[in-house]
Parts: sequence; C-alpha cells; structure tokens
Amino acid sequence: MARGWESKAVEAQQEAAATDKKPAAPISAAEAARRSERMTLQLARARAQADLQTACASAHRAMLEQAIADLDRRIRALTP
Repeated sequence: MARGWESKAVEAQQEAAATDKKPAAPISAAEAARRSERMTLQLARARAQADLQTACASAHRAMLEQAIADLDRRIRALTP
C-alpha cells in the first residue's frame, strides 16, 4: 500500500526529533527538589489568579491577592 506524503513527512519529523535529542546534564537531588517546588508554587499562583478573576466578595479578593503576593515572594526566593 502506498503512503501519502503526509505520513512520510511525519515520519521524517519523528526521526529528526529522535536524533536531535541531546542528553540532559544530570542535576542534583536538591536542584530537582527546588525545580519541583517552584513548579508547584507557579501552579498554585495560576490557580489563585484564576480564582481572583471570578471572586466577588472583597474579603475573598483580598485573601487571594495576599496569597498571590506570598507565592510571588516564595517563587522569587527559589529563582537562582
């Protein structure tokens, strides 16, 4: 069965992606933990920001703004 040019192009892209991968430099356990914590904080910030967009009560908005400020501070502390 003949293959179309689309499938050949996809196959070529997959082969190129597989050969272009360079081994990543190993990272320490402490660095991996720092990256993981930073990602967790960024996700928490994104969630708080989304909640802030829909919050109606002023007390809830104030709490979310404080939480975002605290998360920003903690993210900056983890940034090298």
